[in-house]
Formats: sequence, structure tokens, C-alpha cells
Amino acid sequence: DTGPRDLEIPTRGVKFRFCYSILSSLSTVLCRGRCLVHRNGHGAGGDASRSRSPHRPVAWRTEADPDDAVPQPPRFRPKRIPGVQPPLNAAQSPGEIFSKFFDDEVLKCLCENTNKNAAKKKENGKTFAWKEIAPEELQKYLGLLLYMAVCNFPKMVDIWRRNTIFHVPFPATVMSKDRFMAINSILHISDPEEDVANGKKKGTEDYDTFHLVRPLLEMMRSRCMSNYHPKQHISVEDRMVANPTKWGLKFFVLADVNGYIIDFKPYTGKSTLSSGKGVSFDVVTSLVDKDYLGSGYIVYCDNFYTSPALFQHLKKQGFGACGTYREGRLGVPSSQENALHKRSPRGSIRWIRDGDLLFVKWLDSREVSICTTVHPVYSGDTVLCWQKNEDGHFESVSVPRPTAVTEYNKYVGGVDTSDQVLGTNSVLCKTKRSNMTVFRHLLDIAVTNCFILHKELCISKQQKHKTRQAFQEELAAHLLGVCLDGRPEFPSQGHFPVPTSTRDMGRRHRASLGRKQCTVCKRSTPWKCQQCSVGLCLQLERNCFLEFHQRPKMSGFA
Repeated sequence: DTGPRDLEIPTRGVKFRFCYSILSSLSTVLCRGRCLVHRNGHGAGGDASRSRSPHRPVAWRTEADPDDAVPQPPRFRPKRIPGVQPPLNAAQSPGEIFSKFFDDEVLKCLCENTNKNAAKKKENGKTFAWKEIAPEELQKYLGLLLYMAVCNFPKMVDIWRRNTIFHVPFPATVMSKDRFMAINSILHISDPEEDVANGKKKGTEDYDTFHLVRPLLEMMRSRCMSNYHPKQHISVEDRMVANPTKWGLKFFVLADVNGYIIDFKPYTGKSTLSSGKGVSFDVVTSLVDKDYLGSGYIVYCDNFYTSPALFQHLKKQGFGACGTYREGRLGVPSSQENALHKRSPRGSIRWIRDGDLLFVKWLDSREVSICTTVHPVYSGDTVLCWQKNEDGHFESVSVPRPTAVTEYNKYVGGVDTSDQVLGTNSVLCKTKRSNMTVFRHLLDIAVTNCFILHKELCISKQQKHKTRQAFQEELAAHLLGVCLDGRPEFPSQGHFPVPTSTRDMGRRHRASLGRKQCTVCKRSTPWKCQQCSVGLCLQLERNCFLEFHQRPKMSGFA
């Protein structure tokens, strides 16, 4: 009997009837499907560009397996000589370095827009006392912000408090409290007339969320890039800034390994670029600019940014890339054959190479997944860790560590280093205006970058650099127009030597009457400065009076 026959399959008392011809048809279809999978590496009708794993499902390999496709390191060809750019040099003071960021153009822009904002408020009917601000006065305002950050007052107005044991007399000699608070409330970065035009665009794609700080934002970006050129290893990360609103502010940052902020972009809630590959892809490609950097740079990033599509794009642009990745992301291996498991010994390594991409998994205290286009699998690196032995005691053991993990830990911390330096004596404080939060953060970036430039210049000359606090103290004193010991930066009239005492007690006691200790040599002297009121020697072989008034600034606030 060659005709189709019915097959009865009893299942829970129900008889299902299948036709041999239907089974034959299904078998043929399945066989064809398997043939298609075998030929192109993905299901019938599939598209290689949408595969979530390498085209051919392969098993994870171990560190003992040879890696025959180790990539050649990219040739480093920067656009400029890496490091601090001329005319900056080690002989320049903190104030001179800071003037490369907050230069005349920046100060003029802030003063003009602040004065326009005050005039506009008065036109709208608000009554307040206002005198137009000039760049010199704005510098003093910035100096007081840095001064407050060093002294760490709970509130800004506390430095003008009187009738208390915590009274600080110096700030009142620079600027009154009312004037400082007036500048603080009227300070405006953008042109008020352009603010109106931007407000009319709200709800459209042309609306700029950061319009109120855009001029200073772009000027700081330009100056950060012009004053320094990064070394070969750079990192892309994000930074959160405290904000009066609920969600805060996020900045995407490109940093050198020493913590210098090369470039940054604020997060506006959506991608304004047209790549169609997501925010993380657009952020990295916009920050890593070949026309500015050159080629041969190695970019390090975390799992928010890492994707095979991004790393392949950077490879085509002449950049290397290395970063941790998330499981399940498009293009990431999903094979479970010979994969790590919970009982794998600590330090176990698994890897798969897919073209230019190397995917590595390493078992530390937890599983670490990393992707790279520039590193070999394993170069013999080891790391010490604590591990419980059979007796239940912890002992230090040496375990292998993939090369990519070693290099990632070494170079990815640029933004973290910047955050640590920036968090020291930061000018950020609670404010009701988001634009003032951004303004203070940009001031922090400028001061932090200035300090890193100072360190780099001193290291290049094998000189000892200042501490972060000492640097900011000297910078604040420069902006306030005084020396760190409280003397005017440019000596005025009235610095004359006078006797320490004018009492007449006879010739016998005249030589020792009213003597003071010399501020310079610490010896006893009958002379002092009339204006400074400090003891100073005035002799042919020891002219401490002249030395005191010509010496460089000291290293701390009085």
C-alpha cells in the first residue's frame, strides 16, 4: 500500500491523526532550513547585519589556546605634539595659566551680557541698585568664589558676618556683601535678546536646552582643546553634576589619562546626530574627532558605550578601542560552549576573536566581559587576590589576568581622576538656577585643567608642583589682586621704613627699645614698614626691607 496512511498517537486519551504526506513535507522543510543555516551561519531568510553573535557559532577558547590573529598596534600620529601647548611654560603662575581659559574674550562676553540682563530687568519694572560690571570686578567675583571654596563656608554670606568669633575681615576689603550678591543674581552668560528668540522655538527641534550657558560652554570647550593635546590613551565617560531640578545634569566627557578634560558635551535627552545607532554611538563619535586628535589613539569606555558597531567604526577611522560590554548587545557572542560557570577557578579566561574584535571573559570575584581591537588575549600578566583555601582561611594567590583588563584598569580612570581633583575645593553649591550650576561647573573644569597643566609643566622640568589647594589659593589671590600674605599685589605708595618705637628713653636704651622680629631673617630689628607694620632689617649687608617687598608670593593664606 503506497498511499498515505493515518498514524494514531495516543496522548492523554486523545487520538491525533497525522498524515504521512504532511510529515514528509515538514521533514523536507526542516532539512532545507538546516541547510540554509549551515551555509550562511544564520537562520533562513536571516540577515548577517542583525546577528547577535559571530557568524559561525564557535566555542569559547582558553588562555592556553594560541591566538594567531593578534592585531598590529595602531600607528600613533597625533595632529600636534602631545602635552601642554605653547606659549604655556613652567615659569607661568597659576593666574597666567588661568588667563588662557578665562581670557579677555570670555570676561568681556560675561560682562556685556550681565549688564544687558540688568538693563532688561529694570525695563521690566524691577527696582534694584546696579552699577555696570567691568572685567576687573568680575575677576574679583571669581576670586571670591575660589576663596569661599578653600575656606569652605556653609553659606556664601557667612564670609561677611560680623560680631562673631568666626568673622573674616578680608573679603569685605575686596567687595561688599550687597555687591557680591547683586552680581551673583544678575550674572548672565547668553545675550538676553537671543534668549527670547530661543524661547520661541520651544517644542521644536531647533530649541537649545543649554542656550543660557551656550556661549561659555563653547568657549571653554575650545580652550580646553587648544591648550593641551592628549597622549595616546584617552577615555570617554559620563559625569553627573548636582542640579536644583530632580534629575541633575549629565555631561559626556573625553579625558586624558592624567585627568585633563579634553572635550565635553551636555546630555540634552536625545541624540541630535543622524547615525541612527543610538546615543552612546553618537556621543563617542562626536567626542573622538580625527580632525582634531589625529590617528592611532586608543579609546577606553565602559559598557554603556561599548558595541561591536562602534569599535568597528573607530577601527576604520584609525583608532583602537577597549571597553567592558553588556551581555545581549547586538553583535556580542552568545555561545555557551566552553563558557565560564560558577565553579570555574578564579582567574579563568575565555575568549573569542571575530575579525577585528576580541571578546574576553575573565573570572575575578565576578565575571568581567571586555572587548578590544588592539590587545592580545594574554601576555603573562598576573594579579594578587585573596582566596579562601580548604581550611577556610584566606590566602594571597596569583591568578592570570587578560592583557585587555590590565590595560583597561590602567587607562580608563581619566574622568575619575578629574573628578577627584575637581571635587577638591569645588565652587559648586546649592543654587536656584540651573545655568549658575553649569557656570560654576565650567569654572571648576577650568581651574582643574589649569592645575593639571601646572603639574605637567613642572614634571617636564623636573620641578616640584604645588598641591591642589595651594594652587587654588594662589589663583584666588591673583584674581583678588593681593598676595597670599595679604599685601597688595602691586605695592602702592606708603611703604617706608620707620622706627619700631618713637618713645624717647634716653641714649642708653635706644638701641633695644621696641625692637621687633624681622619677618624675613627672624632677627631683632628696630625698623618696620610704615604700611605693612612688620619688622624688617635695614642694613648694608642685610636689606630685608627690599627683599620683603620684591619677593614672590607665599604658599598659603595668612
